[in-house]
Amino acid sequence: MHFNPVAASAAHQGARLVRLVAAALASAVTLTLFSAGAAQAHHGFDDFDTDRLYYVAGTVSQVRWGEPHSHFTVTVDGDLPADTPERDLPEGLRDAPDSDPINAAPSFSGSHDELEVTIAPPSFTGMWGLDRELEDGERIEAVGYVGRSHTDEFRPVVFWYEEGKPVNQVLNEELPATPLPVPYPEGDAASGDADQDSPSAAADSDSEGTSSTVVWATLGGVLVAVIAGGALYLRRRSSRA
Repeated sequence: MHFNPVAASAAHQGARLVRLVAAALASAVTLTLFSAGAAQAHHGFDDFDTDRLYYVAGTVSQVRWGEPHSHFTVTVDGDLPADTPERDLPEGLRDAPDSDPINAAPSFSGSHDELEVTIAPPSFTGMWGLDRELEDGERIEAVGYVGRSHTDEFRPVVFWYEEGKPVNQVLNEELPATPLPVPYPEGDAASGDADQDSPSAAADSDSEGTSSTVVWATLGGVLVAVIAGGALYLRRRSSRA
């Protein structure tokens, strides 16, 4: 059988191209999964009334720690102050567009004595200021949002434990929406029954769709670039041979 060095070289280069494409695909999939996870962490606020921030304080119980979110119950203090006490904020939330609404947040005034609290998973809270599981019986303070349709649910943008240690809870260290000015309008969602079609909810939904489109467009671009580059490389090798 006659050995064709040109064909053998082309086959070798073809196999190399396949490996390059596989590596690029694996990298792109990793990027996609990371981006999707980050988007989910941010868009976990979609079910909450991001037009209104509230301050709560109370005792933790029924802790469920893990992915994709951690959960616990807070028995709300019966004598909350009128608004948020002065507390240290995480570095990323100290700029005025974030700190001013947080510091101005009124205390929770809903009818529920207990709130079901959702926070970021350990993979995020560990980077954001809490490297352990909260314990039943310990006290926390928090500023965040009440559920749109379930007003016994609460999602912090920041919370404090162990006498004032702050823990960030928002991706990119910025509030997901600009809250209404305090005092909030009465009778149209003050306790968290906001319309699901409110501007902030629509903006979150549009942002999520845009984020997914960008990720997949990036994935396609990487694959096209690798394949085109490999084909051009093989053509040049073949012409030289």
